[in-house]
Amino acid sequence: MSPERINPAELAPPTGFSHAVAVSGSRLVFLAGQTALDAEGKVVGDTLPQQFERALGNLLTALTASGGTPADLARVTVYAVDVEDYRVHAPELGRIWRRLAGRDYPAMAVIGVVRLWDVPALVELDGIAVLGTE
Repeated sequence: MSPERINPAELAPPTGFSHAVAVSGSRLVFLAGQTALDAEGKVVGDTLPQQFERALGNLLTALTASGGTPADLARVTVYAVDVEDYRVHAPELGRIWRRLAGRDYPAMAVIGVVRLWDVPALVELDGIAVLGTE
């Protein structure tokens, strides 16, 4: 069963996220925080959109390896070192999300942080997915 996206009319219309996601299934997958690391462990990309695309791609790679698809994502948290920069690039980040993950938006939050583990990293994404019955 796919996650059910719930967006009550009493709340502001969501853009690029869902207000709530109800899930049921047999496998819960916790996805570790992913930054724009390449296969050698080096942060790639100089801009937030470049790093966001790589970090999301890394998250989706881990999800796919777990047997899931982007539609199985129930929750994603974005950690950004510059929330204002994130807001400025939000339309472009939304296009990247739709191209890589589609329009089945999970419940999401963007949290400003002072820095990430790898100093050059601008953004990190982690998530929770619920896979259907096997």
